[in-house]
Order: sequence, then C-alpha cells, then structure tokens
Amino acid sequence: MKRSTLIWLKTFVWIACLCPFADLLWGAVNNSLGPDPTAEIASVTGLSALWMLAITLAISPVRKLSVHLAWLIKFRRLIGLFVFFYGTLHLLTWIALYNNFNLTAMLDDATKRRFVTMGLATWLLLLPLGLTSTNWAIRKLGGKSWNRLHMLIYPAAICATIHYWWKVKTGVLSPAPFTVVLAALLLVRPVIAWSQRRKVRVVAAGTAKVG
Repeated sequence: MKRSTLIWLKTFVWIACLCPFADLLWGAVNNSLGPDPTAEIASVTGLSALWMLAITLAISPVRKLSVHLAWLIKFRRLIGLFVFFYGTLHLLTWIALYNNFNLTAMLDDATKRRFVTMGLATWLLLLPLGLTSTNWAIRKLGGKSWNRLHMLIYPAAICATIHYWWKVKTGVLSPAPFTVVLAALLLVRPVIAWSQRRKVRVVAAGTAKVG
C-alpha cells in the first residue's frame, strides 16, 4: 500500500474513532444529552469502547484471509488505544459524575454492585495494554513478551461482556449482539490456527515427496 493512501486511511480512522467523543462534546455544549446526561455519557463511552474492542479483535483474523489485507495490522494498535481512551472516559464518568471523586462512595459502590467490580477489572486489564502501546515499550519488552502481555485483551473482552450483561436489567438483551460478535471472534482464532498448521504440514509433506 502506498504511504499516501495509508496516511489518508489513518486520518479517516482517527476521525471515525473521535466521532463519539465529538458528539458528546457537542451535546454537552448544546445541553442536548437528554434528561440524564451522565447516563448518556456512560452509555456512549462504554459502547464505543466495546465495539472498538471488537474491531481490534477482528483485525487479526480478517487480515489472514488474504495477503492483500496484511495492511490492516497497522490499525490494530491505533484502534486499541481508542478502546483504552473510551474505557478510561467510561471509568472517569463513574468516578467524577456518579461518585463526585468520593473514595468512600466508590468503594461502597464497588462492593455492592458486581457490574462495577467487573468494570474495574476490565479497565485494570486494559491498563497495561494502553501503557505499553508505544514503539518504545515494544523495544523494551521485546516482540515476544509484548505479544504475550497483549493477550490480556482476551480476558479484558470477556470481563467487558460480563460487565455489560450485569449492568442491564434482567431480560434486556442489548448486550447480545456484542456477545455474539465477541464469541465468533474468539472461536475463529483456533480454527484459523489449525488451518495454518495444516497448510504447513501439507507443504512440508509435498516438499518431502519431491525430495
């Protein structure tokens, strides 16, 4: 892919990822966030983090479908950082707007409501990923260690899904679409890995026969 095309695509991704944040800012300025602005901010930031997390997880399997899609990997870290950005805004909404920075209230909330505890666990899993998503961190950790650390995205995604289900009322199925997408993205990985190992064995067997 040409460098100029890549720059344009990255610019588009930046703009697309910032749209929910810009929409919230616009709503705050125009006082148009609805009857419960805090709930709206929590909803938008949380859902943005969730679906960007799904996109991040989709990049690896999709790019393996064709060599022509290898360039997608250049966007995984960028979108992953936006996951952490919106996840942090979601957390700050709870800290600042719901609890007014009151530590006692936060501790009480976390112990009484399990979805809060799971949300905190999700953010703590995302924290090392956000802190190490720099070229400097990759060089310091080394590629293998960095990749192992970033496997935390899988338990983070599972915790985020549980957080979502525990947050909504019983019978509400709004978390279902994300859950289905996440399950598909997790299940397809071992299938792709098996397929790649099979191809390697077939090529190796063919080479041995020729030899």
